[in-house]
Amino acid sequence: MYPKGTHLLIPWFERPIIYDVRAKPGLINSTSGGKDLQMVNISLRVLTRPNQAILPELYRQLGTDYAERVLPSIIQETLKSVIAQYNASQLLTMREMVR
Repeated sequence: MYPKGTHLLIPWFERPIIYDVRAKPGLINSTSGGKDLQMVNISLRVLTRPNQAILPELYRQLGTDYAERVLPSIIQETLKSVIAQYNASQLLTMREMVR
């Protein structure tokens, strides 16, 4: 991994893989059961960005499309575990507190 700036690459042996490390918004829609087992439709907006320190390892293990492969399942799992702690009425009244 090279820092910002101009760098020389050896043709045929090295090629640049460019990652956007800015925060990207995403919208996740989910249907889940609350504490009272009532089904709740919820939309969650998340901001994600890769950790620059582990980008080489991230590329080796997951490739360039890591966000489409890994993040949706992690976000869904976390969202459902948080929703399961509250009743449907609590989700409406304590909207800003549910995190």
